[in-house]
Amino acid sequence: MDLDTIRDVVVARGRADLAFVGEGCGVLAGGTFLFSEPQEGMDRLVDITALGWPALAETDEGLEIAATCTLAEFAGAAPGRELGAQALRAHWPGTALFAQACRALVASHKIWRTATVGGNVCLSLPAGAVLGALVALDGVALVWRPDGSDRRIPLREFVLGPERNVLAAGEVLRSITVPTRSLHARTAFRKLALAPLGRSGAVVMGRREVDGHCALTITAATTRPIVLDFDGTPGDAEVRGAVAAIDPTLWFDDPHGAPDWRRHIAGALAGAVATELRTEVGDGQ
Repeated sequence: MDLDTIRDVVVARGRADLAFVGEGCGVLAGGTFLFSEPQEGMDRLVDITALGWPALAETDEGLEIAATCTLAEFAGAAPGRELGAQALRAHWPGTALFAQACRALVASHKIWRTATVGGNVCLSLPAGAVLGALVALDGVALVWRPDGSDRRIPLREFVLGPERNVLAAGEVLRSITVPTRSLHARTAFRKLALAPLGRSGAVVMGRREVDGHCALTITAATTRPIVLDFDGTPGDAEVRGAVAAIDPTLWFDDPHGAPDWRRHIAGALAGAVATELRTEVGDGQ
């Protein structure tokens, strides 16, 4: 779609160019959402794709995923500029969630080659499956502030509700880092939709770390990703109790599923994820 309100496009080639980000300005990476519908009140775009951030980079903390990393690079359907996701999975089993999350999106492989991880996170939709996967892996967002300083935000605290997050005016998401302990974790994934190719009604992802800590993350069914933490892998009753304790106002309501249905399905999927995480590798799998 043509954005007929845009009067200025800035191609950012350094951090100083991000000073243009502010009121009435959109940050352009893949642009699959920006160009999908009118953006009223927006008169400038700042293109961050020329900043040259490596899509995937190993750091002392774990794996840093650039905001400009495409879904194809994230899922391993295309080689990353630094590290290929396919190569990462061999020694980081937690990265199995990457491709699973991308497949939970209603998007073609053409979209995968354009849409970005940062766009999926910053759009902050309940159906943001990449957002959900990075929350499930306890990712931490690195945000560049307009005064030149940085702040780090646990991704589970990033989203406030549909299309609402903690980014302040002028702030830009630089990357998300998945910690090493999560990369080494065992994971499980379940999703359900009302139609084979429809938007996911509920997605549940589980993570069991080497020390036994377990987390179940519910997304698509809720207005923001919900993380349920357990000291060990929970039993069925513990999972049911944790899901039942979720604030009723957080269950999402739209044509893809009513809140009571979503609560029921999320509970069933969470139980299945916990069961898989309780099962030792090779024991019936």
